Amino acid sequence: SINCTDAYVLSEWWKQVLGYVDVADDPNEPGDEECLILDPNGDHRLLFIEVDELQDSPGRIHFDVASTDGRRDDEISRLIALDASTVADRRNEDGSGWVVLADPAVTHFCVVRSQRERNGAG
Repeated sequence: SINCTDAYVLSEWWKQVLGYVDVADDPNEPGDEECLILDPNGDHRLLFIEVDELQDSPGRIHFDVASTDGRRDDEISRLIALDASTVADRRNEDGSGWVVLADPAVTHFCVVRSQRERNGAG
């Protein structure tokens, strides 16, 4: 679960980032205090819960995001277009490394190389 101040807005943002979906018979609506999203296979879920007092936002959660069918740098561009902000660029000249971004609630997450890139085919 992820503590936040607006469960609907943050769950909608992460749906776009991760390609997740709402529960078919219980879609999220503006004003919902709890919003659950699922991966398309239903194997993994994230629950966004509104709380009165947030912990330090950069440490509330930490995801490592990797493209399933592209390159790390393309994924970074896609996420910035979705209003993620850059916190730190940890990419190395040899292509390794990652970039730390922040979601609209200022929660940090990393964008790492895809499995294909790590295997040397990217």
